[in-house]
Amino acid sequence: MEKTGAEILVQSLQEEGVEVLFGFPGGVVLNIYDVLFDSEIRHVLTRHEQGAAHAADGYARATGRVGVCMSTSGPGATNLVTGIATAYMDSIPIVALTGQVTTALIGGDAFQEADIVGITRPITKHSYLVKDVADLDRIVHEAFHIARTGRPGPVLVDLPKDVTSARTVHHKPQPVELRGYRPNLKGNPKQVKLAAEAIRKATRPVIYAGGGVILSGASEELIRLAELIQIPVTLTLLGLGGFPGTHELFLGMLGMHGTYAANLAVSDSDLILAIGARFDDRVTGKIEEFASNATVVHIDIDPSAISKNVQVDIPIVGDVKLVLKELLKELSGGSGQWVKVRERWLKQVRAWAEEHPLSYTPSKKKIKPQFVVEKVFELTKGEAIITTEVGQNQMWAAHYYKFNRPRSFLSSGGLGTMGYGLPAAIGAQMGCPDRRVIDIAGDGSIQMNIQELCTAVQYRLPVKVVILNNQFLGMVRQWQEIFYHQRYSQSCLATAPNFQKVAEAFGAKGYTLTHPDQVEPALKEALASDETCVLDFHVDREENVYPMVPPGHSIRDMLLGRGKKEVEKKVSIADRDKITG
Repeated sequence: MEKTGAEILVQSLQEEGVEVLFGFPGGVVLNIYDVLFDSEIRHVLTRHEQGAAHAADGYARATGRVGVCMSTSGPGATNLVTGIATAYMDSIPIVALTGQVTTALIGGDAFQEADIVGITRPITKHSYLVKDVADLDRIVHEAFHIARTGRPGPVLVDLPKDVTSARTVHHKPQPVELRGYRPNLKGNPKQVKLAAEAIRKATRPVIYAGGGVILSGASEELIRLAELIQIPVTLTLLGLGGFPGTHELFLGMLGMHGTYAANLAVSDSDLILAIGARFDDRVTGKIEEFASNATVVHIDIDPSAISKNVQVDIPIVGDVKLVLKELLKELSGGSGQWVKVRERWLKQVRAWAEEHPLSYTPSKKKIKPQFVVEKVFELTKGEAIITTEVGQNQMWAAHYYKFNRPRSFLSSGGLGTMGYGLPAAIGAQMGCPDRRVIDIAGDGSIQMNIQELCTAVQYRLPVKVVILNNQFLGMVRQWQEIFYHQRYSQSCLATAPNFQKVAEAFGAKGYTLTHPDQVEPALKEALASDETCVLDFHVDREENVYPMVPPGHSIRDMLLGRGKKEVEKKVSIADRDKITG
C-alpha cells in the first residue's frame, strides 16, 4: 500500500523509537504536521526553532537517546543552526528535520528558501537533501544510525514539499550498512597492553576524562579503574558526572577555571591517561607547557581527535567503555606493588587540594552565587539534572554542585551557547519526567531564549530556573576587570526586566530574592512545587569565578582570588595585547 512521504517519515520516526519531537510548524511542513496529529509521537511546540534544537539536545544528553527537532524552510531552518552547532561541538546525537521548497524551485530564490544543507555541512556529521520519496525511509534510518554511532553528532535531513507529498511504498527498516562508515569500537590489543605497562611504571599519573565517558556509558568502568590503580581523576566540563564529584580520588575540573589541585596535578604528572576527551584550548592553556613531562595515553573513538592538539604517545582508537574493560583485564592481574608507589603522589595531590580548595567569602548581607549553588546541591542531595546557560553561572554550577551521576550536567561546552539552558531543561524534563530539572542561569543568558518559559508552562513541566542575577554579562565583566582596567564596555545590564513579573506573565511562578536568609526557604518552596518556577537571586554584582588561568598562559599560572598573592600577579601590557590579539 502506498503512503505519502509525510506518512513514511512519521512511521520511520516511530520505527526508530522516537517518542518526543520538538518543533515549530510552517508552510512546507504542514503535511507532516497533519500526519503527526494522529501519531503516537508527542510533539512539543517550542516558541523558537533554536529552542527546539536545544531541547532536542537536552533530551539526548539526559536520556542517551537521539533527540529530534523539526522546522519549516528558510528562516525556520536557519534558526536551528546555533542548536545544531552546539550539538556538533559537544558530540550530541540529534536528527534535525527541515522543510524545503519543492525540488523544482530549489536554487531559484523561492519564498523561504535557504540552502540549509550547505549552511550546516561544517556542523553536522552528515546532511541529506531528499530528492526522491523512494529514498526517504532509508535516509531516515541512516540519519539515526549516523547520529548515534561512532562519535555521536547531529544529522540533518532536508525535506522538499513535493517529496513529502509524493506517494510510494514504505519498506521495513533494514540493518544500516554504509560504505566507508564503520567506526572502530575495539581498541588495538597491543596498544592496550602498552597503556597498561605505562600505567604500571608511572609514579605521578592522572586520569583526564571528558564527555566521551558519559556518551559511551563508561562511568562504572572509569570508577573501577581509578580505584583499582589509585589514580586521581580530573574531568572536563562536559565530563562532570562521569566520575563521582564526592569521590576521594576526584580532583575537580581542570583547565581555565579548573581547581588548583587538578591543574597542578596535570602539570606535574608523568602520565596522562586521557579518556574520551579532546585536549581543547580551555583545558590545555598554553599548549607547549601542558603536561610537558608526561607520557600521554589517549583513548577516543574518533581517530581524528588523536594528536590533533597534543602529541599522543600511546593512541587507542575505540569505544571508551570497551577499551576500559580490556584495560581493566590487563591491570587486574598485576602484583599491586605499583599502587604503593603512588602513596606519595596521592599525598601531594591531597595537599594541593587542602592548600587551595574552592572557596568564596561568605556574606550576611549579599547573596553569594556560590552559596545559591551549594544550597541547590544540598536540597536536591545531588540527584537533580542541572542545565546551565553560559558564563559565570556555568562555572559556579560546575564548581559547587557535586555531580555523582552521569547525564546530570547539561551545558554547552565547545560552542559556549548563551540561551542553551532553559530549552535544554525542557528537553531533559520531557525525557526524564521523574527527575528534578534545574536551569542555573545568568541574567544575560536567560534573556536569549526566555520565551521558552511559555513552552514549559504549556506542557506543565516543573522546571526550575535559578537566575544568578548580577546585572552584568558576568564573565565579560570579569575579563574587563582583570585585563581591561575595569572598563566595563557594554557589559552592564542594570536595565533589566523584572524576572518575577516576566515569569508570572508567562504563567510560571516567580520569586525575587535579595537577602541570604531568603535563599533556602525560596528554594525549598520552589522545589516542592509542581509548577514552572523562576527564582531571581540578586547576587553580589562583582563576584568573580576563581581559579582562573589567563588565556595564553600555562594552567599552572592561576589567579586564585582577590586578596591572595596569585591575583596580585599583573598580566603585562604585552601579554594583554597577545591575549586579546
